[in-house]
Amino acid sequence: MSTAQKYKIDMCHGPLLGKIVQFAIPLMMANLLTLMFHAADLIVLGQFADSKSMAAAGAAPSFTNLMLNLFWGVSAGINVLVSRFTGAKDPKNISKTVHTAAAIGCYGGIFMTILGLLVTKPVMVLMQVPDEIMDKACLYMWIWCLGIPFMIFYSFGSAILRSIGDTKRPMIFMVIAGIVNVVLNMIFVICFKWDVAGVAIATKLSNVLSAILVLRALAHTGGAYKIHWRKIRIHKAICKEMLMLGIPSGVQGMLFSISNVIIQSTINSFGANAIAGSTAALQIEGMVHTSFTALALAVVSFAGQNHGAKKYKRIARSIKICIGLAVGVSIFLICVCWIFIRPLLAIFNPDPEVIEWGLIRINYQFVFYFMLALMEVISGSLRGLGYSFGPTVVTLLGACAFRVFWVFAIFPHFKSMENLMLSYPVSWTLVCMVNGFMLYKICTRMLRNAKQRKFDDLTVK
Repeated sequence: MSTAQKYKIDMCHGPLLGKIVQFAIPLMMANLLTLMFHAADLIVLGQFADSKSMAAAGAAPSFTNLMLNLFWGVSAGINVLVSRFTGAKDPKNISKTVHTAAAIGCYGGIFMTILGLLVTKPVMVLMQVPDEIMDKACLYMWIWCLGIPFMIFYSFGSAILRSIGDTKRPMIFMVIAGIVNVVLNMIFVICFKWDVAGVAIATKLSNVLSAILVLRALAHTGGAYKIHWRKIRIHKAICKEMLMLGIPSGVQGMLFSISNVIIQSTINSFGANAIAGSTAALQIEGMVHTSFTALALAVVSFAGQNHGAKKYKRIARSIKICIGLAVGVSIFLICVCWIFIRPLLAIFNPDPEVIEWGLIRINYQFVFYFMLALMEVISGSLRGLGYSFGPTVVTLLGACAFRVFWVFAIFPHFKSMENLMLSYPVSWTLVCMVNGFMLYKICTRMLRNAKQRKFDDLTVK
């Protein structure tokens, strides 16, 4: 048995629930470890440096997401295409997609690194980062930008492996890189006293390692998924389809980040303790978020493969299972986190004022967090079926534009962190309602057309 076959999950045959869980659990772990890269930075800084250093590393998480969201969207396009070609048993186009993805990752990574180095300082100023942490925040971001190509390679490589059901190896790679990250954090901050530069360097070295491991896996795998370095180039037809599927999702993520940059800028105006508290709370939210983003990614692969195989009832069942699991898991984890919320916040920073700021974010987000789970899986389902543009427009208007409207039209009348945080659950609810209706209509039409074709085939015979 080849390495690829050993880790592959057959998404088109057999019981769905077990396969989805088998797919999602390693992905949850990998996502959690990715989050822990940044969390490890903050914990080490919060415990062994000071609140200003922690605030500097957490001053612009929405800016870092803005830098990468377009490529995360493209990785979703890669996932959909490889899944669809896998279901249709089309090895030639699988190979073209893999090598086109590698070429885009190389050119795009270099471009984004240069852009990030140039715009970091102006963006920090626009985000109203306090002067007391400005230098440290810029230093952290400049070092972070140097690792962008490796983050993109890992994202693209994981998307390819994920499309055939291989979520175990990316998890293993992230475990290795995560351990290296934590050890280097300790050495650079505690022993060498490098402060924010130390955690940034540690995280980027970990990104390099995870990228090397995933690329090595693709270079040594069998079949159409194998990377041949001499074949890396952009195939125009594949690239066009990949970008048509991925860019709407990437633009959606970028504009989400822009709206979050605006919100983060408003948080920054409350001072360093508010930034530190919000950053700590965001890490705890992220731990819950990873559970249902794994299921949102699972539904992309399952819907994509079964769409290629024309198994429409199986697509509908996959969507229902992923929605049920995402909502259930999110509610369970929210309850667990809420019980231990103060000790969890104290892990990042024991300062009582920082903890109080973190509690404001948690209390206003967690009550409605299951709506975010629902929104993510619905969006993933639509992407897996090849619908990117419509959901993107809905999300941009219902979430991004709405949050910007909230900050500029509602927040000035009630200037508090509580009012600012309320914009999130309201936007999630709006997007869920519209995209959910869209998904229902698409699935209903798909099943009706499949039933009609089956009837027509029987009539002809």
